[in-house]
Amino acid sequence: MNKILPLKTKSIIVRLFLCVALTSGMVTNLWSQQSDTIVPVQKDPEKILRKIDIRKMNQMGFNFWQDNFSGHWAGVDFGFNTFLNPDYSGYNTDFMENDLLRSNSTYINLVEQNIGLQRNRNTIGLVTGLGLHLQSYRLDKSTTIRQTENGIIEPETLYFDQNQKSKLSIASLMVPLLAEFQIPVNHYKNRFYISAGLFGEVRISSHTKIKYRAEGKKEKLKVPGQYAIHNFKYGIMMRTGYRWVNIFATYDLVPLFEKGKGPELTPFTIGITLIKF
Repeated sequence: MNKILPLKTKSIIVRLFLCVALTSGMVTNLWSQQSDTIVPVQKDPEKILRKIDIRKMNQMGFNFWQDNFSGHWAGVDFGFNTFLNPDYSGYNTDFMENDLLRSNSTYINLVEQNIGLQRNRNTIGLVTGLGLHLQSYRLDKSTTIRQTENGIIEPETLYFDQNQKSKLSIASLMVPLLAEFQIPVNHYKNRFYISAGLFGEVRISSHTKIKYRAEGKKEKLKVPGQYAIHNFKYGIMMRTGYRWVNIFATYDLVPLFEKGKGPELTPFTIGITLIKF
């Protein structure tokens, strides 16, 4: 025989059921919030990155080197000029013997183009561009050069007052083609690089300049001319550096003067980068 519960008892059971349901929902929600809480890692991120196997990431298609290859060319370079293996056959004096510390080259490299050679790296590539090369050779203060009707270069002695200065200046456009290799340093924050290759130059202008004093006044004599200098030349360039310390060297594979028209002189320049663009 079924018993019918009193109405008051049914009301108590319903209330208990609702309390149990609400309590279980709150506990579940609290547990999910605790399990989803993000706890900051109190460790050096660089130390964590050291343990990452980059090769495995690359195999899965992850490219750790997201940036494009960036070479080292654009900027302002300054160097010192000299001549290697001089041959003054047919001349009585070494009239082109220059003052190293006062014979200099300034490179204003305004255009740079980089070509990466790797698929999942950016540490090897080609560098080219366009620059302006301004070079000067400080000669003996009492000597300059002139070009005869036959195009031969001859020394000319100066007879002015004291404080004379004499130099040969050349301006040309330069185009390099360098292969550059970079080595990441300090967890890829900086890179040591070394590059080498060829360069070509087209002469724009050339002139001799003489500074002197006449009757106590400063005078200047500038004589433009071709001076048997090659209109086109090429050579070898090497560059290396790390951060703000950058050095370079160039060696011309073409003598300064045309063959048979002057002493055989091979220009060589070594210097540093003053400004990087």
